[in-house]
Amino acid sequence: MDRATETLLPECDAEGYLVEPGDWNEEVAVALAIGENLVLNEDHWDAIRFMRDYYDEHQIAADARFVIKHLAERYGRDAQKKLFELFPYGYVKQACKIAGMRRPRAWSTG
Repeated sequence: MDRATETLLPECDAEGYLVEPGDWNEEVAVALAIGENLVLNEDHWDAIRFMRDYYDEHQIAADARFVIKHLAERYGRDAQKKLFELFPYGYVKQACKIAGMRRPRAWSTG
């Protein structure tokens, strides 16, 4: 990530996750995605917005199975495959980070 991108980001932990999920906005998501070498498209935004809505309602990060269930409305049985196409380095490593979640402690990086 370049210095210009870093200055746009709120405080992040050593692994690049936001310290405070409330500091997230779509510009922050774009900057975090750049750091993950991803260019966000409408499919990414669909998953990210679902995750943010889930967080706003429950105050915890959505488990991948909830995001897969959401994506299944659009992709059917290919929803799990689609999630990992969108975030090839893993749900926690990329999707949670870009959606502004803290790194879930009990989850693997997959």
